[in-house]
Amino acid sequence: MRSQLPVDTGPASGDAAWRDPQLPPTDRADALIPLMSLEEKVAQLVGVWVGADASGEGVAPHQADMLRDDAPQWSELIRYGLGQLTRPFGSAPVDPVQGARSLAASQAQIVAANRFGIPAQVHEECLTGFAAWRATVYPTPLGWGAAFDPDLVEEMAGQIGRSMRAAGVHQGLAPVLDVTRDYRWGRTEETIGEDPYLVGTTGAAYVRGLERAGIVATLKHFAGYSTSRGGRNLAPVSMGPRELADVILPPFEMALRLGGARSVMNSYTEIDGLPSAADEGLLTGLLRDRWGFTGTVVADYFSIRFLQTVHGVAADGTEAARLALRAGIDVELPTVDAFGPGLVAAVRAGRVDEALVDRALRRVLVQKAELGLLDEDWQGLPTDVDRLRFDDESGRDVALRLARQSVVLLRNDGLLPLRCGLRVALVGPVADDPTALLGCYSFPNHVGVHPEYGLGLEIPSLRDELVRFLPDLVHRPGCAVTGDDTTGIDAAVEAASAADVCLLAVGDRAGMFGRGTSGEGCDAEDLRLPGVQADLVRAVLATGTPVVLVLMTGRPYALGPEFDGAAAVVQAFFLGQRGGQALAEVLTGAVDPSGRLPVSVPRTAGGLPGTYLSPPLGRRSEVSSVDPTAAYPFGHGLGYTTFEWTDAGVPDAVQGASTEPVDWPVDGETTVRITVRNTGLRTGTEVVQLYLHDPVAQTTRPVVRLVGYARVPLEPGAAADVTFRVPADVASFTGRDGRRIVEPGDVQLRFGRSSGETSGTVSLRLTGAERQVGYDRELLTTVTVDRAEVGPVVTVGSEPRR
Repeated sequence: MRSQLPVDTGPASGDAAWRDPQLPPTDRADALIPLMSLEEKVAQLVGVWVGADASGEGVAPHQADMLRDDAPQWSELIRYGLGQLTRPFGSAPVDPVQGARSLAASQAQIVAANRFGIPAQVHEECLTGFAAWRATVYPTPLGWGAAFDPDLVEEMAGQIGRSMRAAGVHQGLAPVLDVTRDYRWGRTEETIGEDPYLVGTTGAAYVRGLERAGIVATLKHFAGYSTSRGGRNLAPVSMGPRELADVILPPFEMALRLGGARSVMNSYTEIDGLPSAADEGLLTGLLRDRWGFTGTVVADYFSIRFLQTVHGVAADGTEAARLALRAGIDVELPTVDAFGPGLVAAVRAGRVDEALVDRALRRVLVQKAELGLLDEDWQGLPTDVDRLRFDDESGRDVALRLARQSVVLLRNDGLLPLRCGLRVALVGPVADDPTALLGCYSFPNHVGVHPEYGLGLEIPSLRDELVRFLPDLVHRPGCAVTGDDTTGIDAAVEAASAADVCLLAVGDRAGMFGRGTSGEGCDAEDLRLPGVQADLVRAVLATGTPVVLVLMTGRPYALGPEFDGAAAVVQAFFLGQRGGQALAEVLTGAVDPSGRLPVSVPRTAGGLPGTYLSPPLGRRSEVSSVDPTAAYPFGHGLGYTTFEWTDAGVPDAVQGASTEPVDWPVDGETTVRITVRNTGLRTGTEVVQLYLHDPVAQTTRPVVRLVGYARVPLEPGAAADVTFRVPADVASFTGRDGRRIVEPGDVQLRFGRSSGETSGTVSLRLTGAERQVGYDRELLTTVTVDRAEVGPVVTVGSEPRR
């Protein structure tokens, strides 16, 4: 153990080098560390959760274990300084202006209490918007994925980041980059989808928006959380190194390299018996040594103590702290526990090397310097604080646009859009519930509804919005989301029987730890609709009235033959506070649906796992009675117009002159193109998807996997040439010896309306010797959409601006 350096315990000098904003943040941190006592060092490595409910009835079920009656008082907690403040806006309803003033007062106390006058770094949740009372609620990440529009997601994240920064917040615990593997997992709604390219490109866009607004983006959960056995929250993971390397890790690579994220949060997971919070190979060997990450690693809430209480790899909190520090965790969240006085004593006793504390401290101080928290002129009270608002017209506009693009039309026999003059019945338990539009990380569902405060927002339900278009609408709930009460079904059947069309809205109630049917800790045993909603669907379909089935859910539910009687099916993944309007506009034809599935919709409730990323052995076969074929595949979605796809090929190639594949150097790139024309009578948007098919490889490969995409809005009769520049690095995978390689051989690039529908194929041959690639490989396919008949060239998926 390195001996404790002598420190000056008097007041810190105001003209010390670490105060100089002209110096690099690393130099400032290096100048400050030798001046600090051990207590002051450790104080910078912890958060404090002031607003949490010690009864355990609040956000997290384990918080009662951490917020004990004998916990130190506030003055004692901040005596040596403080690393982070946990969720001052996100633990209870607080008016934005009052909250900002209260936070500034707390910061003033922290600054005054510690010898160096360093404020705390403040973090908040921000997955579906700033998780604060009266803050705009945006669609959940599955909605981001359904939009296939990273630019709009980046715009949303910028809105979120600016509202947080204006309130005095520095760090956001988002995005979630877990790739969906089992839809039963309650946190499926928090994921962007089941494809790593879609998750990575969308997640990187979110990071760019948040970081450019001055907020530290935190990637979570690193890594493998979504691959838990049985889809259970916080459960062991059975996953091989190739699935980890080729499916789970790429989104994190993209968000770091293309987004510039400055923080990572460890996963609760244990992979092959090794908890991520204690995995030095993951948090240091991979993340820092190989990938070059220099930011902070923060602990998922309580995960350090979990090394003792859940995983059983530490005998006590001190041992848990040592394992976490050695692995590479820098900050304990949400509140001081294992990194508290016990860690100080362990360092002094020689049980924990002080060099581990200094390593974490340096990263924390560098980030605080980047945020201006080491500057002598730092101000805690935001400018124009009395005009502070978390929900404004600009935010609501972005929320509405994203919600519109997230609605997925799965089936339509011509019933949609609804015609004027029809008698319409609206049935279902989620049709008139504003909270049915919100995910579990929205403030009302995450913290809980406080009747004395209300939702804090105007959130029109689907019914509220539909009556603007359909004033004679008849509504009957039929049943609740959960429970076995079927007494309301007869009234719903009666209303449906008397109508020309029945809109049947069923789905989820987002919540936390068993308080909902979707959300963190709200895992499902199978993929049947919750409660007796399937009984309601069957009863309404039996009336013979044409039915539009509207699914307002946090995960895909099985849509087997019993639902085939629906004339139309619409999928909406928790569309946010403007979701009722977006759905009503799509149903009535004011907006053309353009969403595409970010997850496959299964046909059977038990044929799991069912993501489209499977090799031939994972597809339907004659040797099993279980058919895992999806009812609707990844990427699927319809609109109200029609599109023609033609002329798929390589630009400037002589078509038909040879049947030989076109050469594609293993160290180069190829370019393929297709023409898309709107052949219908109304403006619409096609989502052109590009998939790689590798028929023969040294390890089994998915039948197809997404390598590029573009949204292409077109007026009636208009056409666009869509050109993809695909670097060979995008075709890389983990080979037999564990190295990531580009392997020579014949492949295909397939243009698809979905992963299950090919509209054009280009045969290619990767030429040259097998080539190893690393973290510096090219990650993006760039797409150019040339709308010669309607406008200028637009580039999609280009390298981010710096």
